[in-house]
Amino acid sequence: MHDEIVRAMTGDGLVKAVAVTGRDLVERARNIHTLLPMATAALGRTLLGASMMGDMLKEEKGSLTLQIKGGGPLGTILAVSDCEGNVRGYVQNPQVELMEKYQGKLDVGAAVGLDGTLTVIKDIGLKEPYVGSIGLFSGEIADDLAMYFVESEQIPTACALGVLVGLDQSVTAAGGYLIQLLPGASEEMITKIEAGVHAMGSVSHALADGLDGEGLLRQVLKDFDLEILEKHPVEYRCYCSRDRVTRALISMGRKDLSELIRDQGKAELTCQFCDQVYRYSKEELEEILQNM
Repeated sequence: MHDEIVRAMTGDGLVKAVAVTGRDLVERARNIHTLLPMATAALGRTLLGASMMGDMLKEEKGSLTLQIKGGGPLGTILAVSDCEGNVRGYVQNPQVELMEKYQGKLDVGAAVGLDGTLTVIKDIGLKEPYVGSIGLFSGEIADDLAMYFVESEQIPTACALGVLVGLDQSVTAAGGYLIQLLPGASEEMITKIEAGVHAMGSVSHALADGLDGEGLLRQVLKDFDLEILEKHPVEYRCYCSRDRVTRALISMGRKDLSELIRDQGKAELTCQFCDQVYRYSKEELEEILQNM
């Protein structure tokens, strides 16, 4: 099953839905950051949520940042999505030991923590980005995202996210869905969606059993006339480059860059999203300084 985003709407136009499958992108994140299972599950869920939310942006060159600071042992979790759902991200403490609710069930909420915030930053080409933040509700990420939409955007939302980690610590399945009620939706519709969510159960196990993104939506919204609007691939994608890192060095200013050359004589900068290392010799730094 390849990684993809699926967008859909009910025939009456009152319910919109998006689903993502992302085993490969979460596995890539695991390999890049050398994640243990707790961090794989938490960062994976955050990447999947950001991917769906980024794909919902209407601005062609827009981006969405999802930041979770829960005060738990994982520290800060951050994911950035472009407008097509391609994502990158990191977790502050990737080597947190296993924490389980019960045998075989990772306690992501405890690892994330509850003493903090979930923040969404939308850059849609305006002078200032939109920033929305809520206090964490459960630390399980999907519940917190649903609460964010209710509190910050007044959109009733059902959200499920799942990452299944195998005994060898690799990602077996990963995906999720967002279902949102639009103005005019009835209480009966809410009841039907709640029944579909309950019947679906675990997203990661449904994916491991063979369902794809469209299958997730059709099962949860089985009592609705569902129209698939679009499908397209997504991936873990970092936009770092030597040119961007050079611009970051320039942004330090002449004074700080001169001190860097004097004190260290070289520079090594590592991208926090893909761990690519960019090295600059003293001569290269002096050339940058001269051209500023």
